[in-house]
Amino acid sequence: MTYDDSFLRDILKRSRVIAVVGVSPNEVRPSYYVARYLSLKGYRVIPVNPGHAGKRLFGQEVRASLAECPKDVDMVDIFRRSDAVPEIVDEALAILPGLRTIWMQIGVMHDGAAEKARAAGVDVVMNRCPKIEYQRLFGELRMGGFATGIISSKL
Repeated sequence: MTYDDSFLRDILKRSRVIAVVGVSPNEVRPSYYVARYLSLKGYRVIPVNPGHAGKRLFGQEVRASLAECPKDVDMVDIFRRSDAVPEIVDEALAILPGLRTIWMQIGVMHDGAAEKARAAGVDVVMNRCPKIEYQRLFGELRMGGFATGIISSKL
């Protein structure tokens, strides 16, 4: 799927509380460093992983499920296999009244669940990483020598 940069930028600007489903406490796992990065950028990151419930990551208690998350979660970032997505989306739609975005990580896609979320008025991003998109759209990749295609007057 392709997404307009303004669509992705809007999601990243408006989101405040992100539940990261499938986050690992292992610092070398992509889910850990993506969630940590987002927390360092000012997002409140709620880690969700039943195998590590009760531990603390990024200043927050790890939750066993979305049902245990604060109700002000406005974005769910999914680090699970694609076949797990429908159940996660169903739970998120049922219990998170402020949900505005379902974001599926690189390699994670489920058209049926995405359509259900969109029908409920929730934006969906599939097969993308919010960390990479944040860095690309807000000029941070340029510092590493990557051509982002974004023109800016920042130095």
